[in-house]
Amino acid sequence: MSEPVLRVEHLQKIFPVKGGLFEKKKVVHAVNDISFSIGAGETLGIVGESGCGKSTLGRTILKIVEPDGGKIIFKGEDITSLSRAKMHPYRKQMQMIFQDPYASLNPRFTVGEMIAEPMENYGMYDKHERMERVQALMETVGLKPDHIRRYPHEFSGGQRQRIGIARTLALDPEFIVCDEPFSALDVSIQAQIINLLEKIQDEKKISYIVVAHDLNAVRHISHNIGVMYLGHLVEIGPADKIYSTPAHPYTQALISSIPKADPNAQGMMNRIILQGEIPSPINAPRGCPFSTRCKHCTEKCREAMPALREVDSRQVACTLYE
Repeated sequence: MSEPVLRVEHLQKIFPVKGGLFEKKKVVHAVNDISFSIGAGETLGIVGESGCGKSTLGRTILKIVEPDGGKIIFKGEDITSLSRAKMHPYRKQMQMIFQDPYASLNPRFTVGEMIAEPMENYGMYDKHERMERVQALMETVGLKPDHIRRYPHEFSGGQRQRIGIARTLALDPEFIVCDEPFSALDVSIQAQIINLLEKIQDEKKISYIVVAHDLNAVRHISHNIGVMYLGHLVEIGPADKIYSTPAHPYTQALISSIPKADPNAQGMMNRIILQGEIPSPINAPRGCPFSTRCKHCTEKCREAMPALREVDSRQVACTLYE
């Protein structure tokens, strides 16, 4: 079996929370003891509620924010503690597609200048070759050649996201974190961007982490799905397994919330309405973070966070399967 492109081991990211002068120091465990791996040409979708740590996980893996524990191993190299200068060669191979296509593009640059800028920063190609590559990238993402001299305000949201993707591809990365790449787009444009990302992956064998709220979009693009709750990974496994037979009680509630085209069709999960208290990330419950909302909660759940264990071709962190 070949070495995975990315391996994350017990990753941690902690943010301090400002309080009053005499208040006890508080922290948020945004990413809490998370482990997984991604192979070449694979996509891992990360889903969960707002504030569960999905985007922070992606940014920590890319070391946009520094991890506070654990390991990030990229192509067999431990990059966890590398300085900014030593990370520079890896930046070329590890890229990000940002959530907001309106805010992530410099309004003073033309499309051609924006796509060429990463190549200039890494001294790739001469000026003529860069312009040829810019044209090729624009064609790859479905933009017209005459768009090269236009500015971001002249484009729709879907076109801006395509520009962002072209800029990300400029350095020929092997791994891309897609941070909510569909959230600012309408449904028809979402489908186009999903198809584009899949086409690029098929051609270049790029590995993706796709962070998203849209559960249907993530299902279509992902080989595997990781479900996060309050900084923890509570279930991870093949996308078809997670969606057809979710195992963790939180995953079951999450999947049941997906709108159904035919609510009366057999085999559809009934909507699960969660009861109980939504915990504060500043004051997370001891043990399983989902214990305050889980109908299966026992005293054992409140004592310690269950470890991920193999259950029907996926891993689940729940005492129901111990």
